[in-house]
Amino acid sequence: MHATQYELTLPADYDMGIVRARVSRVGHLLDDWEGLGFKTYLMRERGVHGSPVNQYAPFYLWNTVEGMNSFLWGGAFQGLVDDFGRPVVQNWTGLAYEEGGVGASAQVAVRRRQPVPEGVDLAEVMADAAAETERLASLDGAVCAAAAVDPRHWELVHFSLWDHDTPKAPGEVFQVLHVSAPGRDRLPRGRQW
Repeated sequence: MHATQYELTLPADYDMGIVRARVSRVGHLLDDWEGLGFKTYLMRERGVHGSPVNQYAPFYLWNTVEGMNSFLWGGAFQGLVDDFGRPVVQNWTGLAYEEGGVGASAQVAVRRRQPVPEGVDLAEVMADAAAETERLASLDGAVCAAAAVDPRHWELVHFSLWDHDTPKAPGEVFQVLHVSAPGRDRLPRGRQW
């Protein structure tokens, strides 16, 4: 499992209806993308859920590298690049994934990034991240939860989807505009090592 995300931070006075319209128009295009676990079309709106910025920031969980590469190099990503410029694509290696107890659609997502400090036992830190994924997924209203690590910058990311707008997880809260989930049922459960 691989996780990716890019962030397009937009001007404070940007009409976020443009982002909503774009997702409404193109969101379905990845509903059957081979190798994709799921893509969440995420947005933060200045002043909503404490966000200081307007931002479009889709988050992906990939079942296969081929699916991810096909998206990035096969033309689908180029449309976004043509419209907004080429963003940095953050990439994390999957640590854990768990389904929540809710079958409902996601309303919000929470992302928490944290550095992996020097001098720690890496196996212990990664096991703790997997345990946190399981804990988040067990909470009321959780749709799913994942954890991943970027070993280049030594950063952990915890990601969770919720069926209500008052999640019980710390981090940045995003509105979920659409979810494409062709391979969600094939995402490996539990810790990934």
